[in-house]
Amino acid sequence: MSEQQTRELVAEFIGTLMLVLVGAGAVVMSGGDALTAALAHGLILVAIIATYGHISGAHVNPAVSLALWIAGRMATRRMVLYMGAQFLGALVASVLLLIIIPEGTPGRATLGQTTAAAGVNELDIILVEALLTFFLVSSIFQVALYGKGGVLAPVLIGFTLAGSILLGGPLTGASLNPARTLGPALLAPNAQDLFEVVIYMAGIFGGGALAAFIHMDTFKTEDPAEEDAPARKKLRRRLSS
Repeated sequence: MSEQQTRELVAEFIGTLMLVLVGAGAVVMSGGDALTAALAHGLILVAIIATYGHISGAHVNPAVSLALWIAGRMATRRMVLYMGAQFLGALVASVLLLIIIPEGTPGRATLGQTTAAAGVNELDIILVEALLTFFLVSSIFQVALYGKGGVLAPVLIGFTLAGSILLGGPLTGASLNPARTLGPALLAPNAQDLFEVVIYMAGIFGGGALAAFIHMDTFKTEDPAEEDAPARKKLRRRLSS
């Protein structure tokens, strides 16, 4: 493994750790308030992309890596390595939450797991998570991969995540990220049913894959002959590396 590949995997690990630690931690400390969850996830994602986007593309989400692989922008081996780093980052973040959140804190037993509200069935979970992940991955393709967001790309992607959580949070927890779901589900004292985790995975990966198919064909806006600014070219190269 080259030095650059190692840098990329470390960036994905740290970035995903940041996302799950801050996002799930905010859910615990706020008692599950949707606005707090939306702001925490959205704002930290802006920071993650701005900090690590030029190194690894800041996927910090296995569904994003899968979508880029489907679009032919990522080699199979690199996708698998990225996913491993992302899931590991989520697991370490969950361990840290167990350490830093005092025992007896309401919500500590669930570690901010993304769970469905009463009356939301398995098909509802798949539909909500698929739709919202589709929105998120669509924004990544257009504003980052195809360079339409310019320097505002981190903000636009973060806002997409935050807005999605405002709707989906009260319904399914609005994971939109397999690593975000799996980490707390495996390590929370009151662990989530693993069958429900699989349901979330189906919706999230399905929504990301659908976005890839649509944006690599119907909505593809990239002009190979376009002369991008060096910074934009570098960000796009890192995202699809």
